[in-house]
Amino acid sequence: MARANRSEIRLDSPKGLRTKIVPRFGGGGGDRFGRFTEWVARAMGTPTFLAGLTVFAVAWMAFNSFGPENWRFDSAAIGFTALTLILSLQASYAAPLILLAQNRQDDRDRVQIEQDRQRAERNLNDTEYLAREVVSLRLAMRDLASKDFIRAELRSLLEELDRDKNSSDRNNG
Repeated sequence: MARANRSEIRLDSPKGLRTKIVPRFGGGGGDRFGRFTEWVARAMGTPTFLAGLTVFAVAWMAFNSFGPENWRFDSAAIGFTALTLILSLQASYAAPLILLAQNRQDDRDRVQIEQDRQRAERNLNDTEYLAREVVSLRLAMRDLASKDFIRAELRSLLEELDRDKNSSDRNNG
């Protein structure tokens, strides 16, 4: 049971949004549409797109202003209504797609922030542990006998043994 729950949890989304992705649009998954929105948002923010849109609009207006009368399909006299409608339609789709891509980026940022927070917490715990270990080693080193202390103790023991030997020699002799 615990294994089944783990497989359903999404670790690449914020805690509140950790759910299994429900396939949309013919079983391709919601992630495909999300990737598409990000691609559109990235593409619309490039100089190439802006240059292409400018060339398209200029070509449209030039053709419908100076092209053969019979082939013109959008009149300059009425303000290029079809061009205006096409650009409005493009803008009406672009704004929500960009917002969807931004929401996905916000979700990824939230996950990254949570992972950074957890990593910082682990680092803090590790640092505190190492600091405690260093302190305990220092305390243990302070309790260890130094060379001078051992020499002094040995000298005092030798002196005591010499006194005991001298006193036993006097008592025996």
